Amino acid sequence: MQSRFWRTIFPLYKYLLVVLAFSYSLPVKAQYFGRNKVNYRRFEFQVLQSPHFEIYHYLNNVASRNRIAQASEQWYRIHQTIFKDSFELRNPLLIYNTHAEFQQTRAIEGQIGVATGGVTEALKNRVVMPFMESNAQTDHVLGHELVHAFQYHLIQDTLTLNAVNNIPLWMVEGLAEYMSTGPIDAHTAIWLRNGVATNKLPTLKDLTNRPDEYFPYRWGQAFWTYTTGVYGDSIIRRLFIQTAKSGYEQAIKNLFKIDEKEFSKRWKTAITNAYAPLLANTQAPPGNELIQKKNAGELNIVPALSPDGKRIAFWTEKSLFNIDLFVADAETGKNLKRITTNTFGSHIDEYSSYESSVAWSPDSRQIAFVAFAKGRNSLVIADVSSGKMVREIFVPGVSAISNPTWSPDGNTIVMTGLVEGQGDLYAYDLKASKVRQLTKDSYSDMQPSYSPDGKWIVFATDAQSIGDKYLQHRFWHNLALLNVQTGAVTNLDIFNGANNLNPIFGADNNIIYFLSDRDGFRNMYSYNLATHQLLQRTNLFTGITGITMFSPAISAARQVDRITYNHYTGDNYNIFSVHSSDLIRIEVNAGDVDSTAATLPPFNRVGTDIVKNNIENTPFGLVDVRSLDQVPFKPKFQLDYVGSTGVGVTTGRFGGGLAGGVNGIFSDILGNNQLYGAISLNGEIYDVAAQFAYLNRTSRIQWGISISHIPYLSGGQTVFLDTITNHSNDTVSVYNYALDLLRTFEDQVLAFAIHPFSQTSRLEVGASFARYYYRLDRYSDFYDAATGAYVGNDKERLETPSGFNLAQGYFAFVGDNANFGVAAPLTGHRFRVEVAQYLGEVTQSNLTADYRRYFRLAPITLATRNMYIGRFGRDAASGIIPPLYLGYANLIHGYNALDFTDQNANVNKQPLSINDLIGSQLYVANAELRLPFTGPERLARIKSRFFLSDLNLFTDGGVAWGNYEGFYNSTGGRDFADSKIILSSGVSLRVNVLGYLVLEPFFAIPWQNGGFKNGNFGLNLLPGW
Repeated sequence: MQSRFWRTIFPLYKYLLVVLAFSYSLPVKAQYFGRNKVNYRRFEFQVLQSPHFEIYHYLNNVASRNRIAQASEQWYRIHQTIFKDSFELRNPLLIYNTHAEFQQTRAIEGQIGVATGGVTEALKNRVVMPFMESNAQTDHVLGHELVHAFQYHLIQDTLTLNAVNNIPLWMVEGLAEYMSTGPIDAHTAIWLRNGVATNKLPTLKDLTNRPDEYFPYRWGQAFWTYTTGVYGDSIIRRLFIQTAKSGYEQAIKNLFKIDEKEFSKRWKTAITNAYAPLLANTQAPPGNELIQKKNAGELNIVPALSPDGKRIAFWTEKSLFNIDLFVADAETGKNLKRITTNTFGSHIDEYSSYESSVAWSPDSRQIAFVAFAKGRNSLVIADVSSGKMVREIFVPGVSAISNPTWSPDGNTIVMTGLVEGQGDLYAYDLKASKVRQLTKDSYSDMQPSYSPDGKWIVFATDAQSIGDKYLQHRFWHNLALLNVQTGAVTNLDIFNGANNLNPIFGADNNIIYFLSDRDGFRNMYSYNLATHQLLQRTNLFTGITGITMFSPAISAARQVDRITYNHYTGDNYNIFSVHSSDLIRIEVNAGDVDSTAATLPPFNRVGTDIVKNNIENTPFGLVDVRSLDQVPFKPKFQLDYVGSTGVGVTTGRFGGGLAGGVNGIFSDILGNNQLYGAISLNGEIYDVAAQFAYLNRTSRIQWGISISHIPYLSGGQTVFLDTITNHSNDTVSVYNYALDLLRTFEDQVLAFAIHPFSQTSRLEVGASFARYYYRLDRYSDFYDAATGAYVGNDKERLETPSGFNLAQGYFAFVGDNANFGVAAPLTGHRFRVEVAQYLGEVTQSNLTADYRRYFRLAPITLATRNMYIGRFGRDAASGIIPPLYLGYANLIHGYNALDFTDQNANVNKQPLSINDLIGSQLYVANAELRLPFTGPERLARIKSRFFLSDLNLFTDGGVAWGNYEGFYNSTGGRDFADSKIILSSGVSLRVNVLGYLVLEPFFAIPWQNGGFKNGNFGLNLLPGW
């Protein structure tokens, strides 16, 4: 027997299900906003098997393919001597031909920036990396990432992967740096000497708690160098495992019998004792400090002087959220123009701002620089006066380029190009739009620079370092000259064994300026081609450097005597301007090379330097190329992760059952195909819920499908007079205390596709079909109507209404280049234009247009939002679904206290009723002043590491209109002209809770609902719009 309760409730329940379907239709879609990871092209991977690796590549260059395999095996043997571990199965190594192609990998989730050299992930222990533009960089990244592969292997063999959480980042990355570089590193030594100069040497707790202030890679490398220098390289394995078991503080106590405080004290003393005596023999930076924190940012890099010496281009994080290209006055440092902005090139994903130069046209009116666009590098030419892009060049056949230099006649730009794992020099004819290869060898030829007369190109190369050696792991770089007319290359025999980089010509065709670490420091030198005179021109305690040693850090004007250089000091990268006559002139011998100042403390190391010896004089031979097998590519679809909530048995008056669940993620080796599965059981067999989804990311268009079966359990209890038949077959009047359990089943299939145009814009399309149906079970307890005595119980399945169908399809265009602060976007813009169609139980069309813009007026941001939502069609105002509501606090603050019950507000002389805030269409406009209140020092007003918040002043406005039925009134509606515009103003504080949740307590004044007297408090649980 079906009670009146369910005859009444089923129509309402059906209404709620439709609401549920509308509310949870988002799984068919991608995220509302957000940036994209784009597959610009499909890579046809092949597999090369070596004894310990499966190398996934798409190289056509057999020499590059074999070299990476042999280098991998050699690094394996080097690291194995320390870790004492072996790979039982071949370790996957994914190699991309260029960094722009590496950024498209699906093996690693999330965006990959230009500063990321490689990644090793834990689930499949995949090493993922690109070829870099120099042999040294490629080899170093390979050696670094293979240390991580050993770290994961070692922990999984001896503990569990969760033990990685006990090891601080500086220890993990520092060990990878130490074991791939050794104890001699001129670049890391600059950081340590800077710590001595500023009296800012960290403790181990500082490294753990302040990775933003103490770079984990550099300081972690220094830690391991000191530790092995005191206890020997054999300590590495024991210390790493002990730390994984119990944390670094306990590991130090167990192994060294001292605590963290005493260890840090000894380490800091060793650094000070090593470098402080060297300070007396150095000098202050010469010239004028042109670009620094006061007029730019803390990071000001890659200086580029115009040929006339009047302007300087440089990259800076002055805006905090991006590294942008600025042009400033070369005399005063006053910023004249910001070249790159969010709107400079919407298709551009990123700029090559760390290790690539900026080139000026001979007339000093245009600049050329390198960008990442459409899955490769492009050469962008911009007009300095207007800041607009005038030309973008995709160099034919050369997808990775860097370090452009413009010929004095204005017709040619020469650059470093990376093709099939090999870096050479290429010349691009600006008039003919043709490219010509200038060098072609197994060496890395890079950082070219034209002479003022255009007859010569000087560049850096590892030609003398490599010589006739096929493989090595300790690279250095010499200078070379290319005769533009003949193409002949001449190596300059200067400071062999040192890194001589960033060569440039000054105004004199005979003078080459360059950077060298020949004495362990990083200083500027000059070489006279006519007289062969070699001079040291600076004598700095820290050094001249950019982010890496390959970053261009000096520049010279071709037409006047002016030089600029990057000086690293006090954790800042500042740019100095100087005339050559103001530089020191210390004559040095071309053979004077001493790496003492580049050695990380302690200078006097104990035990055998296993790591250093293996890197510098590798005792392991090369794997025979005949043992390398090219095998067919197989996706290797396998389990990445499995989680379980456990399984239990339940018993009770409703019968027995099971409770538990399991979920898993499967993917292929490239991460292009993913399968998600989840099964959950909570009760009887028909309470099983399951969802399976497949995502294909192989090509530019990403698509996915999902199938799900989900039961929703609800219930109600009723009491009514009933009759039953007892054991004597007599009819007895009873009270039926009935508990009705309603299960609503949703069976859904959905599909979607995304076509990203770039990282900041995309098209979305999707469709879903869902069937909703019911099961109603009644559990009855019977009590005698006359005596109240318990009679018995029963269970029966009741009839239910037929189910219903709901189908949805949508199409959207989305853009997002916004940059977040601590709790809300602070720069850029976001937009979404979407059209959706619903069919089945509901037939209607939806239109959404949402545009948000953030104007950064440091230290505040003016944020604006304009949003329209409209419903059209048969059921747009039918009452099957609720109307749109304007009063939600995430749309307009302050109207949550509106009286929802009085529908005659105007009759009762109240200013506003609920009917004024609902309709089938609405428009919202918001303006907000956002001040980062507490958080990072350069962003927020009050420095805080843990309490992150924004203080906001807001004004909201909106209007709802259109007909509606079945909501508080039987019918209703109004045209736009008859609608009421509502406004509110107030203040809020958004608080970021550990990166998991944003709370926004607010006080709002609803101007159309009593104004100040009805000011009210509220709370939003969302990031700022």
